[in-house]
Amino acid sequence: MRALVLTAYNRFEVLDVPRPEIGPDDVLVAVRACGICGSDVHGMDGSTGRRRPPIVMGHEASGVIAEVGLGVDGWAPGDRVTFDSTIYCGACRLCRAGRVNLCDARRVLGVSCEEYRQQGAFAEYVAVPERILYRLPEGLSFEHAAMVEPISIAFHAVRRTPLVLGANALVVGAGMIGLCVVQALRAAGCGRIIAVDLDEARLDLARRLGADEGVLPDQLDVRDADLAIECVGIPETVSFAIAAVRKGGHVTLVGNVSPKADLALQAVVTRELTLAGSCASCLEYPACLEMLARGAIDVEPLLSALAPLAEGASWFDRLRRRERGLLKVILTP
Repeated sequence: MRALVLTAYNRFEVLDVPRPEIGPDDVLVAVRACGICGSDVHGMDGSTGRRRPPIVMGHEASGVIAEVGLGVDGWAPGDRVTFDSTIYCGACRLCRAGRVNLCDARRVLGVSCEEYRQQGAFAEYVAVPERILYRLPEGLSFEHAAMVEPISIAFHAVRRTPLVLGANALVVGAGMIGLCVVQALRAAGCGRIIAVDLDEARLDLARRLGADEGVLPDQLDVRDADLAIECVGIPETVSFAIAAVRKGGHVTLVGNVSPKADLALQAVVTRELTLAGSCASCLEYPACLEMLARGAIDVEPLLSALAPLAEGASWFDRLRRRERGLLKVILTP
């Protein structure tokens, strides 16, 4: 089969590689759409340590079942599906408690790190366990279904945030996740939503998708939000989010670019702030797929380009160079 392989840092090649073999509890999915995630772009140069060549990346995908394992029940070739980006074991204490995103044996599709190498979905086929499969609602396109992963991350972050009806919220970063968070907050009954970013075009899009205001960081003159959701993950934006909430406020940290950030300890302690981390998603896929299917979440404005797998290297390069106007690029094997 053909696959887009990171053969060296910052170098992609479309190669013929062996078709994945499946175990008794696995399915083989013929990939129809796979989105380029920001974590893939950040990782392609080796800076994160989680995309070590050679690796087939890609974890935001949808497709059609091509083959099922001997132990698989309830699924058949031809079924239209998507799947969680996280492969969880289903048996550890955290999985049994319903916190599958924190599974002790957690693997992420398309990730190659010190602990494991898990081939991803920038390929004609990908093998995944039956337990992480989700059926696509009728009428939902493969391209839109491939965007359920970032949407689920946004809704998980909102679920991790104590949200009182009508609360004032700050969304720090209007990239893909931040724009999904804006919609998730609006769907959850948030009151005033302010998006903050350095890109005016993204702020315009945030307003279109439900933010009451979109402002540059130096234009934020009111710093009394009930809550902030930080979607960038660098020290400057983490500090910004902490400084922007009221006494007794809450900050949810979603962004994960920098491994460390200085903490304004006295501000957190003396203002009695609550900080929470939010990792990936946790069983939010079914609700998110349903909202996508009925149009409650709008992903069309977030979709920048559809491109064949053969053009993957050039699109990765354009995203790495932060080409203006690019948000989500979906490759179609």
